[in-house]
Amino acid sequence: MATVAQQSKLSSILWPVAAWSIGLIFFFPIFWLVFTSLKTDQDAVNPEHLFFFTPTLDNYTNMTQNYDYWKFAMNSVITSGFATLFALIVGVPAAYAMAFDPSRHTKDILMWMLSTKMLPAAAVLYPMTFLTKNTLGIFDTHFLVILVLCLVNLPIVIWMLFTYFKEIPKEIIEAGKMDGVSTWGEIKDILIPLAWGGIASTALLTFIFCWNEAYWTVRLTTFNASTLSTLIEGNRAPEGLFFGRLSAVSTAAIAPIVVLGWFCQKQLVAGLTFGAVK
Repeated sequence: MATVAQQSKLSSILWPVAAWSIGLIFFFPIFWLVFTSLKTDQDAVNPEHLFFFTPTLDNYTNMTQNYDYWKFAMNSVITSGFATLFALIVGVPAAYAMAFDPSRHTKDILMWMLSTKMLPAAAVLYPMTFLTKNTLGIFDTHFLVILVLCLVNLPIVIWMLFTYFKEIPKEIIEAGKMDGVSTWGEIKDILIPLAWGGIASTALLTFIFCWNEAYWTVRLTTFNASTLSTLIEGNRAPEGLFFGRLSAVSTAAIAPIVVLGWFCQKQLVAGLTFGAVK
């Protein structure tokens, strides 16, 4: 009994220490990013000022006054928000059909959609740029960025919603059909309320993916529809990186997502543990 009690006491100490250690490891890059953003570009690359320096907010002031941060931030909000909305508008009915009215090709379609995520983005960059710039004339527009972000994340949206919907007993949907509920009524009045946690977590993750997307937003925009990823990319020059300004812009870019994730962490965890994606 004494040995068991000693092991239990040791575990109660080791597990919290291990959890805090892992948490600090994940938090350290964010801390260092904010820490570096308070340095000048000269201090950021000077080993003598690694820890001891005079803090300054000039990088943030320069970002809002000279780089028009709010324009890029608003573009990120618009494109990420609408791309998430449209992905859900398409994804919910598609996942509903595959979960409750599957055919013998349903699994093949799901695998095909997932396989599109394996396509190298660089392979379609040139035709995408040529088509949108010279043929369609929608290069550097919100419509193009929203469309691309929606299509890029749609396979993940459908897969996640499909796994959530499969957890809902099919008898509930069948009971609704027997009561004369239409297909739209089943989705609106039965499916969405029952799977709200999964849909919310899918929406949150999709928004984060859209917000963090850099490859397409940088290469399919110049200024009008440029997001925060483009602003971060702009802090490079032939002479090198401006680490102080780059850290400030990066901090301002990730801050909204960190705050959103912090306030929605319970809903996110509940949604991720609702279906089979765990």
